[in-house]
Amino acid sequence: MAGVQKSLRLPQETLREIERMAQDSGKDFSAITKDLLEEAIKMRRCPGVVFVEGTSGRRARVAGTGIEVWEIIATYQSVKKDARRLKKSYHWLSPEQLRAALAYYSAYPQEIDQQIEKNRRWSREEIQKRYPFMSPPA
Repeated sequence: MAGVQKSLRLPQETLREIERMAQDSGKDFSAITKDLLEEAIKMRRCPGVVFVEGTSGRRARVAGTGIEVWEIIATYQSVKKDARRLKKSYHWLSPEQLRAALAYYSAYPQEIDQQIEKNRRWSREEIQKRYPFMSPPA
């Protein structure tokens, strides 16, 4: 995606933190700043969703839980988009937390659909092939 160059004034503390994040991640300053701004916009558009670093990068999670948005949406799809069945599947989550996940999916369906599809491609054979240390001893 082509970007547009803009000038931006940042407080020194913010600048240092972004530079530290860039150094820690191996990404450049512009890439980290772009990612942070995109996440901030998504969180503002979808209150109740936060971004957390995982084994495969940063992904949207429902705030106050360890549950990623794609997990809730995959369940929602598996119960044929029945809100009562979804609530029953995640009985410990509040209606607001479930709405946050559904709202995020409504705003960013392609992102969540890609994560669901990526997860569906995993099979026992694929896991054993890619991560042989996870195979049971022979």
